[in-house]
Amino acid sequence: MGQPVLHAPAQEVTVFDDALADLVERMFASMKAAVGAGLAAPQIGVGLRVFVYDTGPGERGVVVNPSLERLEGGLQEGEEGCLSVPDLAYETPRAEHVRVTGVGVRGEPVAVEAEGFLARCFQHEVDHLDGRLYLERLGGRTRRRALKDARAAPWYGDAVRELSPPAQAEGTAAGA
Repeated sequence: MGQPVLHAPAQEVTVFDDALADLVERMFASMKAAVGAGLAAPQIGVGLRVFVYDTGPGERGVVVNPSLERLEGGLQEGEEGCLSVPDLAYETPRAEHVRVTGVGVRGEPVAVEAEGFLARCFQHEVDHLDGRLYLERLGGRTRRRALKDARAAPWYGDAVRELSPPAQAEGTAAGA
């Protein structure tokens, strides 16, 4: 939290080469080491539109230049945390059902429909690619408590900027 790359929209990937494949492998290794379910390139200091995820059997992959679409269905409530905001987690509203489309590490088309936790993961990672932390989706008392908790955390530093106003809960991560 506070690193400029986490607060700016990531750039589209235009070159699909071994360097991108190496980045993706480093991202999977970093995510596994941190015991995360998803990781966006900006979280390791790379401002590219790439995320990886591994939420369980059959739910592992990479999406480059993702687009997120909310599908029919309501909102889900659930606690959400983030590797970029360590040791804090808060109830965060998200769409229950989404579709993410993009390409893979070699430019091949990728399309995945998701619900529940995987849908939450996709929305969370696309938020990172749009320069937004999940704390920015919080409102009211929860937001005030989260900001207070973040300021009290040992990792909080002078570089942390104030977060933007919360997004609409009904919107998608990419289009809110």
